[in-house]
Amino acid sequence: MINYRLHNGLRVIMEQIPTFRSVSFGIWVKTGSRNEKPQDNGISHFIEHMLFKGTKRHSAKDIAEIFDGIGGNVNAFTSKEYTCFYAKVLDEHLPIAMDILSDMFFHSTFDEGELDKEKNVIFEEISMYEDTPDDLVHDLAAKAAYGSHSLGYTILGTEEQLSAMKSDDLRRYMKKYYNVENTVISLAGNIDDSVRELVEKYFGGFNNSGEETGYEVPDFLGELVFHAKKTEQNHICLSLPGLSLKEDNLYPMVLLNNVIGGGMSSRLFQEIREKRGLAYSVYSYHSSHIDSGMFTIYTGTAPKQTEEVLKVTLELLHEIADKGMTDSELKKGKEQLKGSLILSLESTSSRMNRLGKNELMTGKHYSLDEMIERIESVRMEHIRELTQNLFSAPFALSMVGDSDQVLQGFRRDQLVIQ
Repeated sequence: MINYRLHNGLRVIMEQIPTFRSVSFGIWVKTGSRNEKPQDNGISHFIEHMLFKGTKRHSAKDIAEIFDGIGGNVNAFTSKEYTCFYAKVLDEHLPIAMDILSDMFFHSTFDEGELDKEKNVIFEEISMYEDTPDDLVHDLAAKAAYGSHSLGYTILGTEEQLSAMKSDDLRRYMKKYYNVENTVISLAGNIDDSVRELVEKYFGGFNNSGEETGYEVPDFLGELVFHAKKTEQNHICLSLPGLSLKEDNLYPMVLLNNVIGGGMSSRLFQEIREKRGLAYSVYSYHSSHIDSGMFTIYTGTAPKQTEEVLKVTLELLHEIADKGMTDSELKKGKEQLKGSLILSLESTSSRMNRLGKNELMTGKHYSLDEMIERIESVRMEHIRELTQNLFSAPFALSMVGDSDQVLQGFRRDQLVIQ
């Protein structure tokens, strides 16, 4: 791993993998829906879209045809705390990819005609999302956990807010957040030292300086959010306070998640789906932010089975809080985690993502040996300590379905460890 700064202070991190023929290249910016105000919610995601709609040198069609012509992939995504623009190409085509992505990053025109067309595209994306209740309920889970805090905002925004946005609004937002301090260049694949000149050529002129994004730590509120919608199933998320990206005990959290609902052998999957046949989809996951986190359990089940599914879920969580996991679960979880970690290293995209996100959000990087050592060092006392945090506040509950009547019978503080 090579970590350095350009003369303008821009951070660059890269990993040379000479046995590969591909290169993944990403531009990471520390801004997302969490940085937005209520009136501009959705602007980060809107900017992500608009950077593909044409520059002074290339039309949107040109950009698509150039990457198709070299057999490469180009895309972007927006999260709550960062935005990434990336490409994966053959090593010989990296100069082309860097030329086009940097042009998009610095010289997008934000043409008003393209702006209006892209608004409609995002309106369709919002409609598609709202027609997918098993996606929508996860946004509601964030709102139930964080309330009016910006971590509870949707990434897509709303039609009302997006309709009012103009090109100048997007430019002002980029001026504030798309600065040298908030940006990281990440590369992984078949590269050598000559790539330094390439990065300097396309990003050495980046001179928009400012302050790195700071955040206000949210409270975990543990509220109930219900969205009435005609559905065949009730879609439910139960959420508990999690860990931030900077916590030392993230590996115990991953192991605990695996036991609760992280796979087909997890307790939730085995009890709710395999043993009782109450749901097709049931799982858990952990979301880490720079200063906070959220552990969430999702299930979709018929209205007549909702009460039973919730009771079984709470019973399993009570058991975890009381007895923790077994020795065999801990051992199996470690092997599973090591396996998934090592397999992910076979992809230049995964390596580029890991490098970029770590540098942008924490500035910490660990070698494979160090990560395996940290996994192996997890002990039962770490799991017990973690459950004290997990069950420290009333759980948040969100649901999309016909009626929330069944939810009213559950006390959201019943999992709190006194």
